[in-house]
Amino acid sequence: MSAIVEEFIAFLGPRVTGQLQGTARLEITGEGALMLDQDGARRAEGDEAADVTLAAAEQVFRNILSGDQNPATAFMMGKLKVDGSLQRALKVSAILTA
Repeated sequence: MSAIVEEFIAFLGPRVTGQLQGTARLEITGEGALMLDQDGARRAEGDEAADVTLAAAEQVFRNILSGDQNPATAFMMGKLKVDGSLQRALKVSAILTA
């Protein structure tokens, strides 16, 4: 597993624990993927399905987490791809930017 994915897991785990119903998958281009759910964050297993998948480059996710990039703007600019429940994507975005 990528050190970058491990870093995201360590950072996001405490943020999402108890905050997210269902599942979300974050795919970091060229690095791998992690799953978010009510229990926290963990490495995604293969093509593990989720209620929503957000895919972007590492720097886009870093900018979202730091507050330098609005997730909705990143989506509209094509920097952030969303597959699945838009309602769940909004919830995940709120957690990422908290």
